[in-house]
Amino acid sequence: MLAAVAGGATGVDEALSRLESGVLGDGAGFADLGFARVDTHRVLRTGDPEVVYAAGKTSEQVVAIVKQLRSAHATHPILVTRASDECRAAVRTACPDEPLVEDAVGRCVALGPLPRGTRGRIAVVCAGTSDLPVAAEATFTARVFGATVEQVTDVGVAGIHRILAARPALDRADCVVVVAGMDGALPGVVAGLTGVPIVAVPTSVGYGAAFGGLAPLLTMLNACAPGVAVVNIDNGFGAGVYSARVARRAAASTGATVTELPR
Repeated sequence: MLAAVAGGATGVDEALSRLESGVLGDGAGFADLGFARVDTHRVLRTGDPEVVYAAGKTSEQVVAIVKQLRSAHATHPILVTRASDECRAAVRTACPDEPLVEDAVGRCVALGPLPRGTRGRIAVVCAGTSDLPVAAEATFTARVFGATVEQVTDVGVAGIHRILAARPALDRADCVVVVAGMDGALPGVVAGLTGVPIVAVPTSVGYGAAFGGLAPLLTMLNACAPGVAVVNIDNGFGAGVYSARVARRAAASTGATVTELPR
């Protein structure tokens, strides 16, 4: 818009009116669907794909939001998280001609073109197979947000030699996501093995005294090794976004472009 003003295509008064009328100009900055006010300008503010949290929404509501976002951002993917089998099927049916990728374990689906020429590398480390849904959500999210992801599964502290064998994957990464339930000790171990930033994700996996993920959350917040940031219980999505942004900035500072690893 500023370029249009400078070039004489848009008048100053018109530009001022657009700025006053909404976020970054061009109207209200959202689309009112009645049940949702869909933010159509977030991608301009953050550069990230738009995300729809499907839990608590009907499949029809998710489809309507996704279609609105796709019409606003044809060149950006739309990520749907916590999407049930029924919800993912509804998105597939409603958008048969769109590029679509999904992960049943992570309960995610992405509609639209995924980023190419990815920047930054992430390792997603999963303590146990029971933690896989949260780890898969983190992995899928980070890939949609443009990072290359290497996943390391079932390397919990009950067999410490398994994570020791994975040290090369840790050292290759710009950021490491560590997903663990039960005692939640793995992020502290990983932080003691590498100087890479660690994002810890407590899961609700565990017996009664784990209190639905509270016990691993407290362990991670009190990690002895430094360099551990902690997201909320079962929040693989939040860890995926954070780690992708860290990796993106790290790659931007070096100008490196990562070749996508086999999935």
